[in-house]
Amino acid sequence: MLIGEYRHTLDSKGRIIIPAKFRGELGEHFVMTKGLDGCLFVYPLSEWQSIEDKLRKLPMNKKDARTFERFFFSGAVECEMDNQGRVVIPQNLREYAGITNEVVIIGISTRVEIWSQDKWENYNNESDYTYEDIAERLEDIDL
Repeated sequence: MLIGEYRHTLDSKGRIIIPAKFRGELGEHFVMTKGLDGCLFVYPLSEWQSIEDKLRKLPMNKKDARTFERFFFSGAVECEMDNQGRVVIPQNLREYAGITNEVVIIGISTRVEIWSQDKWENYNNESDYTYEDIAERLEDIDL
């Protein structure tokens, strides 16, 4: 299970260290793409395949479906960790996520999100709702 929050620094070659607790679940090869809310999504290959299968079923005659597929897949790259657990974040993805130095890496059950530290702090500080407000709105899912 991918859970937790970790802080790391981007090195001069555009690499970050993947937290040791995430490495086994992600495997040596995984997929990184543009995420939502200005972060990057990182998926183990098995989870990526599941998402790809779902997106393949979207109706091609719907503009939103085509646009989402283009956005999601065009930003995707298969990544490989080196022996020290580092991975290169491609320049286009660093620009999309505003990653220049400090990053926050969080586990979200079946995926990892990579945030610029500034965006992560802004996201947490500027939310219109508290944790409790959100939990109350999600009462239908029986948490």
